[in-house]
Amino acid sequence: MLPRLLFGIGLAIAVTGAALPAWGDPEADRAALRKVYEKRFPNIPLAEHKDGAYTLDAGAREQWLELEDFPPYEIAQDEGAELFEMPLADGTRLEDCLGGADVKSDYPYVDAERGEVITLEMAINACRTEHGDEPLGYDSEELAALMTYLAYQIRGEIVNVPAPSSEAELAAYEAGKAIYLARRGQLNFACVNCHVDLVGNDLRAERLSASVGHATHWPVYRLKWQEVGTLHRRFQECNSQIGAEALPLQSRSYRNLEYFLTFMSNGLEWNGPSSRK
Repeated sequence: MLPRLLFGIGLAIAVTGAALPAWGDPEADRAALRKVYEKRFPNIPLAEHKDGAYTLDAGAREQWLELEDFPPYEIAQDEGAELFEMPLADGTRLEDCLGGADVKSDYPYVDAERGEVITLEMAINACRTEHGDEPLGYDSEELAALMTYLAYQIRGEIVNVPAPSSEAELAAYEAGKAIYLARRGQLNFACVNCHVDLVGNDLRAERLSASVGHATHWPVYRLKWQEVGTLHRRFQECNSQIGAEALPLQSRSYRNLEYFLTFMSNGLEWNGPSSRK
C-alpha cells in the first residue's frame, strides 16, 4: 500500500512540474509563494484561496455552500458567545480582559519580552487564570466554542500580520518556516510537498489546498470529527496522516507554524468559522 501511494505522489509531482519558491526574507517569501499559486492557477484570484480546497473543486464547493446555509458550527458559536459574556471568578468577563470581541485579528503575535508566539487560545487562558479561573484544555469543547464565536466577529476583515522585523519576530518566523519545509514521518513529507508541490491534486480522497488561506477559516466543524476543532488540531491530524508524531496543542512549534502561515495569508479575508468534510 505504501509504495503504491508514494508512486502516485511522485507521478503527480512529475506531472505538475511544480517549482518551489525561492525562499528569502519574510516579505520575499510571501511574494514568492504567491507567485507559485498565481502561476499554477492563473484563473483563480489569490484572495479566493481563503476557501481552501473548495476554491479548487467546483463540485465540493457547491456542496459546501449548501452546508453553510445551515452551518453545523452554529451551536458552538452560540455557546462561545455565552462563555465570552460569563463572569470569571472575580466578576471580570473575557470581553473586558481581552479588550473586545473583535480581538482575533490581533493574533498570533510575537511577545518580545517572552520571545515567543502568543495565540488567542493562550490569551484566553491567561485571562482566566489572572482572574481566578482554571485554564481551559486546549482540546476542550469550551475553548473551541470561544474560538468559533470570536472568529465570527472578524469575518470579512483582512489578515494583516505586521512583517516580522524584530529579533524575536524573525526567530519565530524562521522557526515556523523551518517546520513548514521540514520532512517528517513515514512518508517523509513536509507541508510544502502537499501544499506547493501537489497543490490542486487529489491525495487519497482529499483535494490539496494552497497554503495561503490555511490560517483564515478556523475553527472548523469537520464532518469526520463531528465537532468543531482548532487549527492546531488540524496540524496534529496532518502529522498523523504522514506517520509523524503529533505535537501537543499550542506547542511552541505549532505556534510558530501558525505565525508563519498567518503571515503568508496577509491580504486575504478572515472567514471563519467554517465547515469541512
